[in-house]
Amino acid sequence: MMNDYMKQILRFCFALSIIFLLVGKWAPLYAQLKEPPVRAASNPVTPLKKGVKNRVGGGILLSNFGFGVSGTYAHVLAPFTELTFTTNITGIRYASQQSIINFSVFGGTRKIIPNKYNRALGFPFLFGIKQRIFPRQVSDNFRFFVAASGGPALSLVFPYINDADHNGYRSTAIQQTQYGNFRYFTERKRGFFAALGHASAHIGIAGSLKMGIDFGSKFKTQPTFEIGYFFYYFNPGLQIMDPKRPVYNNSGQVVGRTNFYGPKKYFGTPEITFKFSSWW
Repeated sequence: MMNDYMKQILRFCFALSIIFLLVGKWAPLYAQLKEPPVRAASNPVTPLKKGVKNRVGGGILLSNFGFGVSGTYAHVLAPFTELTFTTNITGIRYASQQSIINFSVFGGTRKIIPNKYNRALGFPFLFGIKQRIFPRQVSDNFRFFVAASGGPALSLVFPYINDADHNGYRSTAIQQTQYGNFRYFTERKRGFFAALGHASAHIGIAGSLKMGIDFGSKFKTQPTFEIGYFFYYFNPGLQIMDPKRPVYNNSGQVVGRTNFYGPKKYFGTPEITFKFSSWW
């Protein structure tokens, strides 16, 4: 009985297919195959039309270096082109750097960054060009742009640990207890502000390539979202991680040291920025 039922369904589907083929032959069906063309804006808004030529603003940024702050000044060169100057305050670190949080009932919570030797802050001074794109294809409320900039950079490098014995790494010792032996650090981290007194300055270059959106069309206050790539280059390099590491014997005693991380010249990262500007 089930076979008869399936045969009836198959016959119905076959007959329906024949009907569609015949209808398609004598009465072809038409459909809209493409969207109508986008109507271009004949008169896009620009800063010059609003009577403003200068912009100043600030914002926050997020990258593999952590959080940072940014300040920008811009001057209009043409209806869709700006000359920009930007300066940031950012950290500089290895992209692979990891923070480990240790909790102890007796010692409390401690943050450890393995093999960290120095901290570094970066201060880039970037001159660039910002160009609006698709001004007639996209609404003035979403002004897409691309930007490129470059210039000198200053870095302050200062100690992360108190390397009292100057061996190039954070020293440890073994403590024997009734529960066994464990290794602990004998050198503490330096406080951020206290370590600044031991900072050394390094000169390099920095640059960025970005794309983003300016929101709003009134040119009085302007939120901006950017995404792009940012880099530092320092020659002969910055020593961020441990330059040396210990060599142990089978008993866990230090018997020497060997080279570990060398100075790093290039630091690059993707970057997201949100800014807020005012025009005049």
